Amino acid sequence: MPKVTVDGIEVEVEAGATLLQACEAAGVEIPRFCYHERLSIAGNCRMCLVEVEKSPKPVASCAMPATDGAIVRTTTEQVKRAREGVMEFLLINHPLDCPICDQGGECDLQDQSMAYGVDGSRFRENKRAVEEKYMGPLVKTVMTRCIQCTRCVRFATEVAGTPEIGAIGRGEDMEITTYLEHALTSELSANVVDLCPVGALTFRPFAFTARPWELRKTESVDVMDAVGSNIRVDTRGSEVMRILPRINEDVNEEWISDKTRFIWDGLKTQRLDRPYVREDGKLREASWDEAFAAIAARLKGAKGERIAAIAGDLIAAEEMKALKDLWAKLGSTNIDCRQDGAKLGGARSSYIFNSTIAGIEDADAILIIGADPRREAPIINARIRKRFRAGGVKIGVVGPRHDLTYDYDHLGAGTQTLKDIASGANAFAEVLKNAKTPIIIVGQGALTRKDGAAVLAAATSLAKATNAGFNVLHMAAARVGGLDLGLVPGEGGRDVAGILDGATKGEIDVVYLLGADEIDTAKLGSAFVIYQGTHGDAGAHRADVILPGSAYTEKDGLYVNTEGRVQRGQRAAFPPGEAREDWAIIRALSAVLGVQLPYDRLDQVRAAIEADAPHFSHVDEIVPAGALPDLASGEMDAAPFETPIHDFHLTNPIARASKVMATCSAETAAARRGNQAAE
Repeated sequence: MPKVTVDGIEVEVEAGATLLQACEAAGVEIPRFCYHERLSIAGNCRMCLVEVEKSPKPVASCAMPATDGAIVRTTTEQVKRAREGVMEFLLINHPLDCPICDQGGECDLQDQSMAYGVDGSRFRENKRAVEEKYMGPLVKTVMTRCIQCTRCVRFATEVAGTPEIGAIGRGEDMEITTYLEHALTSELSANVVDLCPVGALTFRPFAFTARPWELRKTESVDVMDAVGSNIRVDTRGSEVMRILPRINEDVNEEWISDKTRFIWDGLKTQRLDRPYVREDGKLREASWDEAFAAIAARLKGAKGERIAAIAGDLIAAEEMKALKDLWAKLGSTNIDCRQDGAKLGGARSSYIFNSTIAGIEDADAILIIGADPRREAPIINARIRKRFRAGGVKIGVVGPRHDLTYDYDHLGAGTQTLKDIASGANAFAEVLKNAKTPIIIVGQGALTRKDGAAVLAAATSLAKATNAGFNVLHMAAARVGGLDLGLVPGEGGRDVAGILDGATKGEIDVVYLLGADEIDTAKLGSAFVIYQGTHGDAGAHRADVILPGSAYTEKDGLYVNTEGRVQRGQRAAFPPGEAREDWAIIRALSAVLGVQLPYDRLDQVRAAIEADAPHFSHVDEIVPAGALPDLASGEMDAAPFETPIHDFHLTNPIARASKVMATCSAETAAARRGNQAAE
């Protein structure tokens, strides 16, 4: 490992490290615009110039490998003049837009010009002006500000896998564009705004709404999918203004999906802010006491087998625990957290992502069964692409063909292919057997079918036979937590399909929907429906009583991501109107029903959760789930696997209430129609 001396401090760095990394290891901050730790080296801004002994001129530290014995100086007069010269050139054409620029206060160019800028310009020529480029409804462009660092170009090509941004022209005429000026199609497109070191790319929905110093920052966890991306929620007063990523190397690195970032406008539209009770076929506003009284009138004395509860996809562990305990006290085993009917449960190792998200980077063979990672979990898809770009990995897909942003072998469409791989009739069987660290990823498209249990058994058997890591790719943020807490039918209980069938036949009298909107509400028949949630979506439209709950940004809650990692979301704002935290609503209802739950504070609820599932005490840690169980095999249907997501932007009540997501959905549909017409 080479040793480098930086300003008199000797540091040892890994082979292949750059001088910039050596300087950072020595605690010396080097200014930069084009360099980014997760992107390839461009070396085109020259802001990171340093002086190296025996070099005739300053060198770009981001592009210069660290060699043993190198002596670097970063504070000399020569370095200072060189950086000031670079800054002067960068500002020749840059407009003085700071007072009206959304990047103001968070701009790298603004910060570094304070250190290396001058108070006047020596240039009298007219500044260059560049026409704005259209990059879709999410990314706003003011390309006159662009300093051509090419971070956005490299991100789109290398991380997102959609090379839609590039440079045209040369010299002063060079421009960054999407070539034909169409909307960006990547589910990760808005990350280019985070990367932009100036105000050339900003958030279109956030434009001219707030300044960074006006906002209160709260660290939390995303619930738009099951990845559990770490986020920062910025609020002003009680309103969520924007959502940004937080760095977590084990989960989302520093990226988030566009849906995660831009659903914030859905948090304030179509909200349920007071209880409602249906009378004479119409919902009317009611007090909490009236709503609880209406529920008590139907639940008190009801037989356990004639009541049921379904938990939704966005809820936290606390309210799931409260609902489970309430239903147990009411003597019912009809409870389920699997809205989509996924055949999951039992041993924890059979329903989590055992290899971990970061473990994808160690795989040398990946088999994807019935999943579309690009739309079900864009962050995980980016990890797979990262592994693909590193080389030395074979990827096979069983299921529909999708553009996953990396090359793969399409092995087949359905269960027959899975049987062929297990029997060795498919060539990918040898790939798995010969691999050192193979992994198998099973998606919900394979598990929500009627034969989902048989598919799961076949996949676990294949994982055991090939010594592969077995992984289930979830889409619902609440799913793993619900399974951990046992929100599945007890002995003689009904699952979601059974509950809906019972309600249709009149065998179920009362159904409690805890944020459950992804079910066929037409099958609820004449059952008395209690809906507890945040938005006026499908569940609320069918409800006889509505209890307004809190969105994920409005409560403290525990969430378990697809790899079984327990994470803590924090309240960034308060719920609107009379809405309350969900676990507290269920606790208050239990008292009215005469079966009071044994906790009054959040810490008591969490203590009860940890008593049921001890791994909940290990926040932000991976607790190994143990060996894969032997699952009973069954007959698999010959039908091909289908993708469970038909519209990436509209998968939950918050997203469906978002005007931004509706615009993105319409844009994607129009682009798809255009592509089909062109074909």
